[in-house]
Amino acid sequence: MDSSSHMASLPEDATEEPSQQRTHSDSAFASVPHRPPTKSSSEKYAPLDWSLYFDREDDVAIPESNDVFHVYTAGTEGPVVFCLHGGGYSGLSFAVSANKIKEKARVVAMDLRGHGKSSTENELDLSVETMCNDVFAVIKELYGNSPPAMILVGHSMGGSIAVHVAARRSLSTLAGLVVVDVVEGTAMASLIHMQKILSGRMQHFSSIEKAIEWSVKVGSLRNIDSARVSIPPTLKYDESKKCYLYRTELEKTEQYWKGWYEGLSDKFLSCPVPKLLLLAGTDRLDRSLTIGQMQGKFQMIVVRHTGHAIQEDVPDEFATLIVNFISRNQIGPHGIVVFLMLISLQLS
Repeated sequence: MDSSSHMASLPEDATEEPSQQRTHSDSAFASVPHRPPTKSSSEKYAPLDWSLYFDREDDVAIPESNDVFHVYTAGTEGPVVFCLHGGGYSGLSFAVSANKIKEKARVVAMDLRGHGKSSTENELDLSVETMCNDVFAVIKELYGNSPPAMILVGHSMGGSIAVHVAARRSLSTLAGLVVVDVVEGTAMASLIHMQKILSGRMQHFSSIEKAIEWSVKVGSLRNIDSARVSIPPTLKYDESKKCYLYRTELEKTEQYWKGWYEGLSDKFLSCPVPKLLLLAGTDRLDRSLTIGQMQGKFQMIVVRHTGHAIQEDVPDEFATLIVNFISRNQIGPHGIVVFLMLISLQLS
């Protein structure tokens, strides 16, 4: 078993990206202080702005709370591809792929609690229940009680949240579920090693450019353009240490890790919508999923030559897979087209 490939998938990547943080008093779009790149950090690793890929960024305030979730949106037509990132990442993990998906569908990528530019009362409560409630709350604020057809797309930890949201069957317009590189068996087996992996990461960066360069050179991300846009919001600037640190303190959330993945395969198989599982390696299927795939309960595609973050490493291919999934299952802005036609015929 290649432990390095498996490790990358869990609580969210040991080798993940860093993060940018704002305090509750900061303005919504405040940025961390910019330090000039050192001589060795060339323009090759200079940050790229979110606006190159998404159309808008917004803060979504949740009523009767102090929680504010940051979202990036793109596209104007079609169903909504609602993206949930992995632990330690941010919504910009889907930036480069969103630029292509938005030609055929709308894209929404949120910064989950304790990540990116979102700001919540309890940044360390990364329990499945809390994060699922966060997703439902954001969807309600964005669309009211009549959301458009929605495809949930989740990477790693975000894949777990996507499955749990779908399994609740409370999202009436859910039309599809895409889980990216997370399988219960591998995830559960890897949890025991996560603290060691997290502590083994480089912890301090003199500049954002250095963090981007490090993520590419150690192989946690394999696409430089994606790293240039996705790494900055995973960092925060520490005034006392005069350096950049990780925005998300994953090592302090261990109590929730097991809950992300326990029972995930059966929940995934039980979701009554078209399902797609994207994997970076064939050895990740556990017994339940192997049987489920043989029974045709979901579509599985192995994406070669990528690391754990498939959506970042091969964003064009990832976008094509999402668009093809929408087309294959005939998902329109109001739901699955064939299903809606049958309903209308029955009513006429």
